[in-house]
Amino acid sequence: MRLLAVFFLALVGTFVIDQGIKSLFVTGYEWQGSCISLELHYNKGVAFSMFAFLGPYLKWLQAILIVGIMLYLFVSGLVKQYAFPLGLLLGGAIGNLYDRFTQEGVVDYIYWHCWFDYPVFNYADIMVVIGVGWIALAQLFQKPA
Repeated sequence: MRLLAVFFLALVGTFVIDQGIKSLFVTGYEWQGSCISLELHYNKGVAFSMFAFLGPYLKWLQAILIVGIMLYLFVSGLVKQYAFPLGLLLGGAIGNLYDRFTQEGVVDYIYWHCWFDYPVFNYADIMVVIGVGWIALAQLFQKPA
């Protein structure tokens, strides 16, 4: 029960923080730096704007995928094994999905432009990467049964 609470707290906390930050940019916040700028962008695709051609169908495909992943995680018991990183990962995924239903696309705002242009990203994306990385490292260093 405690691990499920950790999972849901990480998921809800990630979602709330993500949406709070995004609301700043949707209402006009902007900052320009020499290497990193914080400015509003809408991503109509997924990572690196892939699948933008799917238009309004993308959000429904993503919703089905997230629900399927959540069902699998609960049925398989993996949510108990990786409660915190899965909470971060799914909180970020749900935050970006929520944007697809309420905004013009996913609200991105962190723009790295020093030496090269990196795709614009957001807090939810960072949490997804941390969650995936955490699980990958745990699997890598897990002792065989």
